[in-house]
Amino acid sequence: MKLVFASRNEGKLAEVRQCLVGSGWQVIDPASIGLTLDVQEDGKTMAENAARKARAAVRTTGVLALADDSGLEVDALGGDPGVHSARYCGQGATDIDRYRAILHRMVEVPEEKRTARFRCVMCLAEPDGGEHFFEGVCEGRIAHHARGSSGFGYDPIFVPEGFSMTFAELGLDTKNRISHRARALHQVIEFLRTYAQPHGR
Repeated sequence: MKLVFASRNEGKLAEVRQCLVGSGWQVIDPASIGLTLDVQEDGKTMAENAARKARAAVRTTGVLALADDSGLEVDALGGDPGVHSARYCGQGATDIDRYRAILHRMVEVPEEKRTARFRCVMCLAEPDGGEHFFEGVCEGRIAHHARGSSGFGYDPIFVPEGFSMTFAELGLDTKNRISHRARALHQVIEFLRTYAQPHGR
């Protein structure tokens, strides 16, 4: 059973593959089949961006396609960077540039007001045109300094609720149990269990 994960982000691909181990579904990297996804992620919502990527992948491959859009929502910054998380600080900015910009904007923000969350919205697109959406949220807070070397994106500055270490310090195994993407994926896996039966998989 094959499933295309419509993303060029190697970090996301690794997380999705690990979460789907033992599910019976083979996660296909678009690059491994020569698929170049050039989708404009300028939608107003994460759901819109995820759907655009999933639709592009399923149209091209004819295979069930999964895509996500994720973002960091910082309460003290009015919810920024939110849907713009991957494009925060403009084109050409690195992960380090982006999380340093967040830390700089929050220098004066006290501990009790550093609340934030990671949000992930996934779209599963079927070859026949059906679409299904799943959402996962991980509450936490913004650290005062970047810490850790695991993960990607804003992981070095996000401390999930109930922990004292950042995602980048906790490592992939722990992150994949509690993260926003893991929570969305658990819902996807439950759906795939029921999807496989009527489709003869």
